[in-house]
Amino acid sequence: MQKKEHNHKKINILDPLVLSSLGLFLIIFLGIFSPLIAPHDPNFTNLPLRNLPPIWMEGGRWDFVLGTDNIGRDLLSRCLYGIRTSFGIATFGLIFSAILGIGLGLCSGLGPLWVDRLIMTITDVFITLPNILLLLCGITLFGTEIWVLIVLIGLVRWEAYARLVRGQVLSLRSMGYVESCKALGGSPFRIALLHILPNLTSPLVVILTLSFPGVLLMEAGLSFLGVGVQPPTSSLGRMIGDGRDYLINAWWICGIPSIVIISITLLFQVIGDTLRDRVDVFSDD
Repeated sequence: MQKKEHNHKKINILDPLVLSSLGLFLIIFLGIFSPLIAPHDPNFTNLPLRNLPPIWMEGGRWDFVLGTDNIGRDLLSRCLYGIRTSFGIATFGLIFSAILGIGLGLCSGLGPLWVDRLIMTITDVFITLPNILLLLCGITLFGTEIWVLIVLIGLVRWEAYARLVRGQVLSLRSMGYVESCKALGGSPFRIALLHILPNLTSPLVVILTLSFPGVLLMEAGLSFLGVGVQPPTSSLGRMIGDGRDYLINAWWICGIPSIVIISITLLFQVIGDTLRDRVDVFSDD
């Protein structure tokens, strides 16, 4: 008897998508389990040990691997908790904006003409308004709680999803399977759920991945300005803001959280660009 040969596609560990995904998974893991991994209480102050340098610099200590800030708090512990806070706000804000934008895009593409014009007019208005202005107005009215930041970030980032989904719906609704479902009495909700959304998976995954760095930087920018996450809660943007007055004598206070933000945004950018290139190749084939 002849043995059946099975072709298994091997995963290339040097693939940029694999390497970026592994690095991002590691950062997410450190953020989620920060209460178990952090060596110190992120809010515990030790004034005699303030502005302690990282371990690779002269004067560094092994019990404070990344050094301490201006009031003696452990930077490693604060970075781990800051990843958890900033990443969580950005993730839930992105999910909220995606749900809102996808829903409005579906309503615009599948609804009557007046609904389409109304939604697109609102979308154009939101595009012309500065995001930072909307965020500052919302924070002034509703406060700086974390749930407020999530909702506000979602409310200023939904336009791209609405436009993308509307454009895809307008091109898909004339397909034969959509027309057949409509002729058989299928409701717009059924058409959107069974025939439209499955065909939008690839472009939505790409745009979500490419949009995440902007959302993360938006949260970091608000915290840097002092209107985002409030102390004593640790946030990467807040840590950068706290260390901006010590750049000459203690650069690591804002330098290390800045490196963490750059690493996260870079990993997401590589993943998004790689996915976009591969989706374009598949669509051309």
